[in-house]
Amino acid sequence: MKKLISAVVLSALLPGCQQVNTTESGVTQINRKQSMSVLLSEQQVDNMARQSYQETLNKAQSKGVLNSDKQMTARVRTIANRIIPQTSVFRPDASKWQWEVNVESSPELNAYCMAGGKIMFYSGIIEKLKLTDDEIAQIMGHEISHALREHSRERMSSAYNKQLAIQGLSLLTGGKYDGYMGMADELMQVGYFLPNSREHESEADTMGLELAARAGYKPQAAVSLWQKMAAASKGQPAEFLSTHPSNQTRIQDLQAKIPAVQSLYDAAARKYPNKKEN
Repeated sequence: MKKLISAVVLSALLPGCQQVNTTESGVTQINRKQSMSVLLSEQQVDNMARQSYQETLNKAQSKGVLNSDKQMTARVRTIANRIIPQTSVFRPDASKWQWEVNVESSPELNAYCMAGGKIMFYSGIIEKLKLTDDEIAQIMGHEISHALREHSRERMSSAYNKQLAIQGLSLLTGGKYDGYMGMADELMQVGYFLPNSREHESEADTMGLELAARAGYKPQAAVSLWQKMAAASKGQPAEFLSTHPSNQTRIQDLQAKIPAVQSLYDAAARKYPNKKEN
């Protein structure tokens, strides 16, 4: 019965979606086809992101914590100004995005880039981990990659189709198996959505490594960054039940990919001979 329900629900994900690749593959060869709902456009997601980002800015501004550390804000924006031009390698249209880069004074170990290029760093991740510019660049490249790959739109499409599939199963069976809906939902979560999210994180790690290298930031900083993150974490859920790869998996994967981008870094580093070593 479990296999039957899972098969029916998963097969219902296909209608209403189109298979696309939102980015060029780059030297790191990110070329997975993505499933996007035809009812959820890139512009719709960008508009939602823009509204949410503005609300965040307004809230932080009212609290006096938006870009309150001028030196840190300038530092983050300088790094962004080197990485953002590299996005054209993956998406030529990204040069037309209305990019914004801000820093909120907060103890959180977090940063993000919303659809359309809305970047936010929290001061906590920089201060608590004592990040170098190269490590900040790895985080920024990672977060920008989520936006380039439209991972938020992909997740929204998956969630939307998941609901349609469960509702469709109930209609097809006349409600006969409604008692199994919770089980089917759990199977979908563990068997499809969580691994898919881990794939998003791995893609962002890989593309971010390339973006940072093209901007002249050391690829090895990706490893030291996650070593710091591992030391700062108080424990993680099992990788099988997590939306993120384990720290050790990330470190191993990134170490394996550094040779592919090393020549990009070597070439880009010559453009920034006066860059402070850190």
